[in-house]
Amino acid sequence: MQQKIDGLLVPKLRFPEFLDAGEWRYKPVKEVFTIFQGYAFASKDSVKNGIRWIKIADVGIHKIESDSPSYLPHEFIEKYKEFLIKKGDYIIALTRPILNNQLKIARANSLCEGALLNQRVGKLLTAHNLDFIYFLMQTEYLIGEIEKNISGNDPPNLSVQKIENISVCIPLGTEQQKIADCLSSISDRITLEAQKLDTLKAHKKGLMQQLFPAEGETLPKLRFPEFQDSGEWEEKLLSEVTTSIFDGTHQTPKYKDKGIPFFSVENIVSGKTNKFISKEDYLIATNKNKPEKGDILITRIGNIGFSTVVDWDYEFSIYVTLAVVKSSKKFNAYYLHSFMQSDRYQKEIQSKSLLNAVPCKINMDELRKTKVLLPSSLEQQKIADCLSSLDELIAAQTQAIDTLKTHKKGLMQQLFPSVEEVKA
Repeated sequence: MQQKIDGLLVPKLRFPEFLDAGEWRYKPVKEVFTIFQGYAFASKDSVKNGIRWIKIADVGIHKIESDSPSYLPHEFIEKYKEFLIKKGDYIIALTRPILNNQLKIARANSLCEGALLNQRVGKLLTAHNLDFIYFLMQTEYLIGEIEKNISGNDPPNLSVQKIENISVCIPLGTEQQKIADCLSSISDRITLEAQKLDTLKAHKKGLMQQLFPAEGETLPKLRFPEFQDSGEWEEKLLSEVTTSIFDGTHQTPKYKDKGIPFFSVENIVSGKTNKFISKEDYLIATNKNKPEKGDILITRIGNIGFSTVVDWDYEFSIYVTLAVVKSSKKFNAYYLHSFMQSDRYQKEIQSKSLLNAVPCKINMDELRKTKVLLPSSLEQQKIADCLSSLDELIAAQTQAIDTLKTHKKGLMQQLFPSVEEVKA
């Protein structure tokens, strides 16, 4: 339990120099921070080159996206100077502001210096420590309160006025700075590790482009020395290299609290916790075709073309959104899985898909007609080992980032008092 002192709150974890600094104080949001909203620039104002225009789509969780920037005329700088962004400002999305229980708020980087703020995007203003308020807005309590005050569903919008009277707790400025410095150091470490992860993924992508032949070719640009004189790779239809390709049950089963794991696209792509079905339903679903260890699972409805090798021993069943490529002596499963993630195969599977369908999908006959390239079994193994080692590094780096995020979350729960507990 949090410690209550005369209706005021003390956090569970406090830096030594603030143990006798008194309690944190209740204040309504409007006395702690405000959100300055952007201007409703018109789509017709957009230009190819000019000053950066920060829109809803640019604001992610803890980062400003920069993949598809928009621009406004240079002369807008003077006309709309009150809507300019400085490096270090905190920008918040006011439309769909919460994603996966996290607030879409990010610090403006150097790319945003001098950018203009669009409507439904806000800038955080406060007389308190700005970094502290940024972390305060990431607490579970305040995100929960903000979520309660979101209006509408299509799309959900946050009204700045609706959150003005939410109660928050804050300490004195010196303690705010200490907390902000502590959490900023962890956030900086997470950012650094995320950059390392991006570098690993980019390295793998570049290597795959070299290790697999480009479209229309039968030899890769990069080949291990021992296979330099091994000749061209063999092109085959997917159906020619395996005994069977089948999809999962077309009937939505009755889910159970426990039983046989039942996988769909979400489990394979994002690692979402699987559901369970009864033993009886499992036996019916796998009566003719049964996925097993060593097979390849590939998504065919929704997020098309994502593959994985079944590396587990337990029984499981799959939904129609997944297809199974049965293991075969003609291919190394880890090699074929990697080839399926190559630009060449992804381009082909997309071209054979019904992208206008809702959700988009690839029919089983078309999936069977996709083409794969196979070198010798020894070269397949070499490529599989190379890319698997990179996958292991990527997985380890991802785990390190998740550990840091968990540590940060736990630290925030202790550094910020729970307003709900003192109200209880």
